[in-house]
Amino acid sequence: MIKYALICDNDHEFESWFKNSQAFDDQLASGDLSCPHCASTQVSKSIMAPNLGKKSNTPNALTETGKSAEIMQMMSQMREHVENNFDYVGDKFASEARAMHYGDSEERDIYGESTLQDVKELVEEGIPVAPIPGVPDKLKN
Repeated sequence: MIKYALICDNDHEFESWFKNSQAFDDQLASGDLSCPHCASTQVSKSIMAPNLGKKSNTPNALTETGKSAEIMQMMSQMREHVENNFDYVGDKFASEARAMHYGDSEERDIYGESTLQDVKELVEEGIPVAPIPGVPDKLKN
């Protein structure tokens, strides 16, 4: 696995993991790589510092596996919080978010599904949206 620091044409910086450098090139060429902030597919590698780990004799140093597990757990907890406390609106997410933003519907915390194009349009309209981290239960093994 390889992690790249990336930047979109709107200067949003983010990171992403890839199986190898060819996987990055393939996803970029196919348009499958997009900015999580604005959904732009105009993405390139950014300057990144080398990842130097702590010495193995450093007390309480987390291993890469431990860090990954901790991050996955936090993402799952966040997803669980959203699913337990927000209103699920299914594939009507874009229309519900838009209605709340323009005052046509009561403000509330919602989540649901949306197409990449709908998300891009919401962002362009200034409507805040974000993906829910973690793996949905329906996709877990």
